[in-house]
Amino acid sequence: MPSPHPYEANQSIKLSALRARLSLPQRFPLQTLARTLVHPSADPDPAFNNASLSILGGNLLSYYTSEHLLCNYPRLPIEVVFAATEAYVGPRALAIVASEWGIEAAAEPGGEVEPGLLQFKRLKPGEGIPAALRKQVPWKWNVTQTHRIVATDEFGSRNAPPTPQSLANVPVPMEEAAQSFVRALVGSLHLHLGAPLVKRFFKSHFLSRHLEISDMFDFRTPTRDLSRLCAREGFEAPVARLISETGRLSRHPVFVVGIYSGKDKLGEGAGASLEEARFRAAAASLKAWYLYRPLDVTVPSSMEGELDTTKWKPNMIDCGEVIV
Repeated sequence: MPSPHPYEANQSIKLSALRARLSLPQRFPLQTLARTLVHPSADPDPAFNNASLSILGGNLLSYYTSEHLLCNYPRLPIEVVFAATEAYVGPRALAIVASEWGIEAAAEPGGEVEPGLLQFKRLKPGEGIPAALRKQVPWKWNVTQTHRIVATDEFGSRNAPPTPQSLANVPVPMEEAAQSFVRALVGSLHLHLGAPLVKRFFKSHFLSRHLEISDMFDFRTPTRDLSRLCAREGFEAPVARLISETGRLSRHPVFVVGIYSGKDKLGEGAGASLEEARFRAAAASLKAWYLYRPLDVTVPSSMEGELDTTKWKPNMIDCGEVIV
């Protein structure tokens, strides 16, 4: 047998410990939990591996993450949305979550393996990554943001996700097997326990992780971007003003510059030169605009199955980032 028999899951101490460690209810079957640990590289039979559950769980993770970001930060540029989504539920993030849950991997897959171990066909030392997991050659044409939104995955990646058939009996890295387990677990929870519990599980294990979205911005010309933003929104043209300074003639001067639109202060920044301080002040002003959070947010998934739709409040939809 390429994987342990489902009946062996009821006698597995590791599976019972994993279910308790994740605070899953007793009605969640251990047989399903054992199936989430079987990668297609260990057992190509779709009735026993986690391929179908992984696809469902991946779609749910992307859906919940996207609605959280787009509803709570309606002005985020699409590049930052892609980066934040990958930071929350990307391949590396899911592999880290699996290791924090205490998932251990079996040395080799087989019917005699403990069902509570992650089972996959390991890459041998010196072997190359399978073709389905390699990075694709970049496109030769200029890729627009519209094309990335429509034609790529939830992370804006050029690589198409591998199909279960392409990974059957193919050696894969540990990271690939670990992320498939996390996705499969979310999918199985949705099938057995319903959407409300999956949402609580998602908030506890994924949204609870601290992510500094402000560090994901990379402005090349913030002063020009800010000028175009103010012109688009009908604000007065931004003006940089020196707020304070110290040590102008010393080796380590510090200047504090503020950006104003009329009488409104948009942001401020400090630097060792006036140009650096103005650059940082413009970047801070753009971040203050893009990181705006509405006070009252209702995500679409919270209304699924609700008969009373009066609780729904339409979310803010911004006209988009500044195009220079």
